[in-house]
Amino acid sequence: MTTQVGIEKIGVYPCSLALPMASLCEARGRNPSDIVGAMMIDERSLNPLWEDPVTMAVNAANSILTNEDRSRVELLIVASESAVDYEKPMSTWVQRYVGLPSNCRNFEIKHACYGGTAALQMAAYWLASGFTRGAKALLVTTDQSREHLGKPWEFVMGSGATAVLLSNEPCMLELVLGRDGYWTNEVSDLIRPTGKVETGNSETSLVSYMEGLEGAFEHFLSRVPEAKNYDEYFQRHIYHMPFGGMAWRAHRTLLRFGGEVSTKDAWANFERKGLAALQYVRRMGSTYSSSIFIGMLGLIDGTADLEPGEMISFFSYGSGCCAEFYCGKAGADAKNAAAAAGLRQKLDVRQVVSVPEYETIETQRTAWADAGDYEVPLNGAGGCYPQFYEGRHLLTFRGMAEFYRQYAWS
Repeated sequence: MTTQVGIEKIGVYPCSLALPMASLCEARGRNPSDIVGAMMIDERSLNPLWEDPVTMAVNAANSILTNEDRSRVELLIVASESAVDYEKPMSTWVQRYVGLPSNCRNFEIKHACYGGTAALQMAAYWLASGFTRGAKALLVTTDQSREHLGKPWEFVMGSGATAVLLSNEPCMLELVLGRDGYWTNEVSDLIRPTGKVETGNSETSLVSYMEGLEGAFEHFLSRVPEAKNYDEYFQRHIYHMPFGGMAWRAHRTLLRFGGEVSTKDAWANFERKGLAALQYVRRMGSTYSSSIFIGMLGLIDGTADLEPGEMISFFSYGSGCCAEFYCGKAGADAKNAAAAAGLRQKLDVRQVVSVPEYETIETQRTAWADAGDYEVPLNGAGGCYPQFYEGRHLLTFRGMAEFYRQYAWS
């Protein structure tokens, strides 16, 4: 049995628009320190009307795959809670537009923000089975928020997609198989009951997150008791981030499993071992299943003294709910793999939109949610189509024709 499996490379599509939190706070009469400081979010990604979860997924995958990679992908999993159809899986569009082989098992998986981790584990154990004959697995997480204009949680919403290539050559991150713990409990904390609505109780969700964190970690400890000394066993930490501030809360909670620790000491520990994971999430907002991978990218990219083989902990949570605590080792080429993703540069070149422009996009997207015939104009979003899309071979969503989705290359 082949047991060395993990992440070979990663790509992120962070969308082309950015909404600064300072602008949104001013428009909603909120103190920016409540959002930028306590919640640790500076801006959020926004996709124009000609982007949807399919186009983001395809553009993320195409940013990292070579033709040789494509020829070896035999498993494709798309994790999302933003499905564009209640029957047809988005993975079929991804398979087509990414140019993957016909002999490719593919499906879409949904489990709120936990879906990406569920797909990661499924793909990893498939690779570890020893029956894959050199094949690779492609995992894509892709999500966009629904309209939340004026809602208290509007500030943490976001969008984006991540493509993760897994193989038996885990130069970025080797997963430590069998060292994991999980916890589940049915709760309707956050839900998407229709194609237009994303709702729930944020307080219930925060409580459920923390219950899942403790439950999954206790299960992990029952299998890996030596990890009771949390600070010594792991050199780095990554947590699911509906917003950056949750990572700090989670870290402080798990540090206390090993005994009492002051808030000052806990923060110093977090600064050293986990704060870098927030750098890109702070600029994108909630990216759902993608946040665990964007956190990993930020941690590797932003930790100057990261060494190959360092043990990294991961905590993933999805509403509804399921939580998992697992671990991996920094790969031999982790720093170069993170740099190749070029996420900082992609974030820097996004076009900043005003609050009225953002509201126009969200309102129109909601109005089209159940419509079967419409054409998406390419002249909105501050006129960014010529600069960011034209001639760049990015997949774009052009509208609906008798309920059939229309896609075209830019």
